[in-house]
Amino acid sequence: MSKYEIIIYWSKEDEAFIAEVPELSGCKADGETYIDAIQNAEIVISEWIETAKELDREIPQPKGKLMYA
Repeated sequence: MSKYEIIIYWSKEDEAFIAEVPELSGCKADGETYIDAIQNAEIVISEWIETAKELDREIPQPKGKLMYA
């Protein structure tokens, strides 16, 4: 399990739970259930990091809880 913050919300438009990983640009997943969205987000996080390594791009360190205002 990653240490990146995952924000989960229901999308009426998509009729699915959406999981966003704000620290990893463009990293999102969805699922029919809350748990599916989290599990899919973990897969996408791994793929995001793997791709960043292949492209020799910086991988942000997890910051934990982010503050939004």
